[in-house]
Formats: sequence, structure tokens, C-alpha cells
Amino acid sequence: MTARAGDVGPSTTSTDRPPDVAAEKALWRRRIRTARRERDPEVCARDAVAITVAVLGLAAEVDGPICAHVPVGVEPWSAAGVEALRAAGHEVLLPVVAGRDAPLDWARYTGPDALVAGPFGLREPSGPRLGPEAVGRAPLVLLPALAADRRGVRLGQGGGFYDRTLPLVDAAVALVVVLGDGELVDALPAEPHDRRVGAAILPAEGVMMLGGTD
Repeated sequence: MTARAGDVGPSTTSTDRPPDVAAEKALWRRRIRTARRERDPEVCARDAVAITVAVLGLAAEVDGPICAHVPVGVEPWSAAGVEALRAAGHEVLLPVVAGRDAPLDWARYTGPDALVAGPFGLREPSGPRLGPEAVGRAPLVLLPALAADRRGVRLGQGGGFYDRTLPLVDAAVALVVVLGDGELVDALPAEPHDRRVGAAILPAEGVMMLGGTD
């Protein structure tokens, strides 16, 4: 596995035995979470503004609801960025955890005052649930991620919620991960069920198209 200089990632491992993909993913997650916690809050706030500018640019190119997420903790982007999407006139759908083994449900975002505490520290809309199939109406899906690689492999938090949700999204729909700088790497461990994404948004580089051969 390789990463660009300055990127967050584990060191190269021996190739004399098959890789343990689950263990490799766990190592990547630990490294990236640690790096995120060490970032300067002022830099994070500045980066969130840059991400919002890029998100609004993408949103202006599509017609229909946009599936997004409210970042929590040290995740890139911000709740203010989600509000900026709504203020720009877009219908924004946010995920709702429906069960540990179920795909995500969705509800309309109507403003910060309508968000309530959800599982795993999430902030969820308090309005009517639209059903898991609502994600299939969105021409743009903004995904949280810990990292992505240039082939479009996404590294999530490990809960499997998006693994169960993304099969409901048509292959032609734009799947875009929201990352911090240094979290787009050359190669990540992947499993057959991992749905590839088409682009990443990073603070310094803006929208980066992904995809290619393994």
C-alpha cells in the first residue's frame, strides 16, 4: 500500500503473505483519527469554509435533493456548511440511523434547530422519515469518510451503514467523499462489497475526480 509524501497512512507491509484487509483498514482508521485529533482548530475552521465553497459549486450543477451529513467531532466540513446548502435553496436530506443492521433512513433538513441527538454522536433531523429509498432520488450524495484513494475506494468508520445504503443508489449518481487535506491517498485496502466513489472534496484542492483500474 502506498501513500503520497505527507499523507496519513501505515507503513508498507511485507508482501510474503496475503494481506489481512480488516487489519489494514483498522490501522488506517487509527492513524487518520489520530491525525484529525491533532489538527489545529483554526485550520479546521478555515478548511470547512473551503469545503463549503466546493460543495455549493457541485450542488449548483444538479437538479434534485442532495444527500449530505452533519459532520461530528473532528470530521471535515461543518454544520454551517450544511446550512449553507439549505440557504442556497437546495433540498437537503440527512441520514437517520434506523437500526444497527439496516440501511440508513433519511429525513429533510429544515435547519439547525430541528436537529436532535442520534446514535454514535450523530445529529439527525427530527422531521418525518422518508425511508431508505429516498437516497435513490438524489443526484448528488456527499459521503463522510476517513480517507479515499485515487481508484475511488472509500474508507468509512467501519459501522457498515453506508455499505448497506449505497446499493440503493444508481450507478450513475455522483458519490462524493468529503475529506481533509492529506486523506486522499494512492491505495487503500478494499473488499468486494466496497462501493467506489467518483470524486473527493478537499480543502486545498477542491473537487478531485477519482476512478481507474486497480
